[in-house]
Amino acid sequence: MGEHQVTACQDGEQLRFFMKCVLRDLQALEEMLARGLIESDKSRVGAEQELFLVDSRRRPAPLALQVLAAADDPHFTTELALFNLEFNLDPFDFRGGCLRSLLRQLEELHGKARAAARRVGGDAVLIGILPTLRKEDLSLEAMTPIPRYRALAEAMGRLRGGEFRLRLKGVDELNVKHDSMMLEACNTSFQVHLQVPAEEFARLYNVAQLVAAPVTAAAVNSPLLFGRRLWRETRLALFQQSVDTRKADLHQREFQPRVSFGTAWVKDSVLEIYREDVARFRALIGSEDYEDPFEALAAGRAPQLFALRLHTGTVYRWNRACYGISDGRPHLRIENRLLPAGPSLVDEVANAAFWFGLVHGAAAEYGDPAERFSFDDARANLLAAARLGLDAQFTWFDGAVLPAAELILGQLLPLARSGLDACGIDPADAERFLAVVRRRVESGRTGACWQLSSLAKMPVEASAQAKAAALVEAAIRHQAEGRPGHEWPPAELGEEASVAPEHYATVDSFMTTDIFTVHEDELVDLAASLMDWQHIRHVPVEDDDHRLVGLVTHRALLRHFSRRGSADAQVPVKEIMATDPVTIAAGAPTLEAFHLMRRHKVSCLPVVDERGRLVGIVTDHDFMGIAGKLLERKLQE
Repeated sequence: MGEHQVTACQDGEQLRFFMKCVLRDLQALEEMLARGLIESDKSRVGAEQELFLVDSRRRPAPLALQVLAAADDPHFTTELALFNLEFNLDPFDFRGGCLRSLLRQLEELHGKARAAARRVGGDAVLIGILPTLRKEDLSLEAMTPIPRYRALAEAMGRLRGGEFRLRLKGVDELNVKHDSMMLEACNTSFQVHLQVPAEEFARLYNVAQLVAAPVTAAAVNSPLLFGRRLWRETRLALFQQSVDTRKADLHQREFQPRVSFGTAWVKDSVLEIYREDVARFRALIGSEDYEDPFEALAAGRAPQLFALRLHTGTVYRWNRACYGISDGRPHLRIENRLLPAGPSLVDEVANAAFWFGLVHGAAAEYGDPAERFSFDDARANLLAAARLGLDAQFTWFDGAVLPAAELILGQLLPLARSGLDACGIDPADAERFLAVVRRRVESGRTGACWQLSSLAKMPVEASAQAKAAALVEAAIRHQAEGRPGHEWPPAELGEEASVAPEHYATVDSFMTTDIFTVHEDELVDLAASLMDWQHIRHVPVEDDDHRLVGLVTHRALLRHFSRRGSADAQVPVKEIMATDPVTIAAGAPTLEAFHLMRRHKVSCLPVVDERGRLVGIVTDHDFMGIAGKLLERKLQE
């Protein structure tokens, strides 16, 4: 999907031409496999690093194009959103000191990314999901202005035929609608590639599927989205739902999502994966640039198979089959898309080493899992890992049910070590990086746990944005230090950070979102009771779709009871509510909210979205709290 000169397949002629190219590429790949033209005497590894760009408030910063220009390095490329960036590492022969070479180049390119970001007023952070992200950050204006992204978004929108919906439940619950696939931009990952011989592809790919769950459980680093505590690796569910083109009303049909673990073990060849992707998923984007693969073969060149790669680049298997060319020779790779970015570069290479070694070590120990293991169990294990991380329980061989940590420490780390040793990896490097995984699992301190435990120790009264910014700030600082995440102390919200003016720049940084409301047909007495029980002076009135229709104030209640007396028990809220309350948007500047309240002489502002739905409330008490903290800070200075 690295090519940018693509268009959406919008009419029948375009679709037919592109699919003809895809099918011809598939036929060429089949011939190459039959003739033994796929490279089998080399093993290489590689990686793609995604990251977030942030501003001084540690919020997402749309600086990608400026950072690319400042870095001026072909390893760097764009991502879907302007606040994301990617750099691609060089391939390394899988032997000797390749792991430390991988880390060395990661450090070099990550340092270059940070330096370039700082030159244009930002910074870079490695984290699965940025804690400071808000839904408002995911507008189409934040999309990188490259035709490929726009074409893909338009095509997915047409197939979906409606809004994208995200539903997730962890400790908290999230239910979000969005008008585009930009939710995908909430995710950043560390994608690793393992080149494998064509004749061993099916067996090694199946092993990669088998070990996906324990590798993910040990690596989780994405527990937060929009301030909600969800899955330990929320990326998996978020990515699947953000590019889901299935229509919700065809519940009797069995549709596969474009992001998936797959449907079955591979029996014989990589062709099974490519054929299933072509059979199940309509082409979203295409290109008029086409190289006939059989002409390339006749000329003694490795064909690009651009059409096939472009189509399968819009089908997001967690373990993806990849065709590529190195030094003029075609090869096959397994791409692991499960690993999140961060928490540190050492952690990322440790996760990669665990996976590389485990694919080879488990293949030697178990053979092809298709012969002994239920595919449904492997898929269920991955779901458990994403939800619970190291707290998951896995179904393993012979029906054994094992805690994730016990399985990893007792069986899988030794297998990973034997796999690395068999591939000729430097023993000191193998021990160094697998020890990072071992100590992380023994302590239970994954990146996700670090984020959640840090939040739990922060002051309850601090703003949500201040807490999220503290997490990002601590992650940036610790990543620069180079220590693995299990050694990080909790992120701290010092007094200076908790009252920093930039953390209160917009309404959503301090508004109350846990709101008590009434319906216009409910009793006035209920509104009065809510005020008494919760010690509040304002009760918003909303309809069944959560649209704001009025506001009951303490003063209105006093007037009502002074006129009618408390015996009037059947009066509905709509008789006393203000029907046109002054409102404000969540992303509005705090100063605008302050001026609105002064101009209209009101003591609260309901906060509504673009559809008039209630999302929060701001009161004069909130402003007094902020002012008091800022004044105290000023006096201390």
